[in-house]
Amino acid sequence: LPLPAAAVAVYKQWIPNTNFETASNWDKGRVPCARDVVHFEKDKVVSVFVRSPHVLTDMYLPLNGELVLAAGAGFTAFDGSWDPGCDSGGTVRFADAEHHSWFDPTLWQDVFPSRELRPSGPIFSVDEERVPCRYDDVVFQPETSFRVNIDSSQPAIQLRSISVMGQELSSPASWAGYLQGLSAPLQFHGNGTLQVTGTGCPDKSGCACGNALDGPRICAALLGASGRQCPEPACQSPVQPLGHCCGVCGATINLDFTPDFDLQKYQDRLVQELLSQPKYTGVQIAISKVHKAQTFLGIMSRSSTPLIQIVLIDDRAGVQAGTAAEQLAAHIMEDIAQHGESLGISSGKMEVATGSTSSGQVWSQPVSRIAAGMIMGLLFTLLFLGGILFLYRKGKLR
Repeated sequence: LPLPAAAVAVYKQWIPNTNFETASNWDKGRVPCARDVVHFEKDKVVSVFVRSPHVLTDMYLPLNGELVLAAGAGFTAFDGSWDPGCDSGGTVRFADAEHHSWFDPTLWQDVFPSRELRPSGPIFSVDEERVPCRYDDVVFQPETSFRVNIDSSQPAIQLRSISVMGQELSSPASWAGYLQGLSAPLQFHGNGTLQVTGTGCPDKSGCACGNALDGPRICAALLGASGRQCPEPACQSPVQPLGHCCGVCGATINLDFTPDFDLQKYQDRLVQELLSQPKYTGVQIAISKVHKAQTFLGIMSRSSTPLIQIVLIDDRAGVQAGTAAEQLAAHIMEDIAQHGESLGISSGKMEVATGSTSSGQVWSQPVSRIAAGMIMGLLFTLLFLGGILFLYRKGKLR
């Protein structure tokens, strides 16, 4: 099965555009024709790419904006001759492009390095990873204009590279040069800062996405159409994956790992050896490194622990929702128990949600002799120190 590369850059492509020829960019739902008067709001900042020549009756331009003309594109005044596609003219207004948010997962799609759309398959992403992560490559389609709101809670939105108008900007210097141009302020607006690093994930165990601070922003954009309420789950006790906006019917597995763990190789193993089995048809998997906040006596700590999160969902309905995903989760835990140490996995914790139970089930299973040895060593050390303290208080040890 062809798999996305977890260890190399992931390409995410922006979907909306502000092109003149895109019908949805106009309030009439069609591209202006010869008898029309084109109206851009004077106080709206916009960049508009024009692919072809157009004949118009009149056009009102914004005070701050640009028209980017492709070869052969342009505008001609209507001479009054009959136009078979434009019987009755009117005022056609350009739609507001201010509301497109960088952190809206529905506005991004995964593509191959060749820029071809990546088909849906057994691999999916939690919501925070559906928008560009810090080591991803961002693609704005060639010969396409756009405007995107980059409001963010992060100090800087870090990326590996950005491709604009067919030009890949993959170094801090090239990106700084682009920002000094006239188009960048028309394309990007908001209080956020985009930062191009030119570097990919350096860790074979994977890298966290880095969008946790903007998690509420991502969920607000994703759930805006539904009144910011998660849909009613088919199961009674959904599990809540880290980085995902709503609970899911299925299972999650959290793995502690050693320096030998390789995220890409382990993902390949799960898909090729387990997920490919006929009984798991319709099951999807998301696997990535996340950071889980530590708690002590119910108090949230500022520190966090890196772990590998596996999320499993399926296409079953009703009381069967999530059952196939839970079966695969149990199979994965059995595989970890047998081969975890050689795979670089020290322990695993599984949580499931079924449609037939009223509460989730949690199962934790250590799989590493090293981890067990560390625990025994710690207990021995505590006993040793306790013995020394006992002898000191008895006066036997000075």
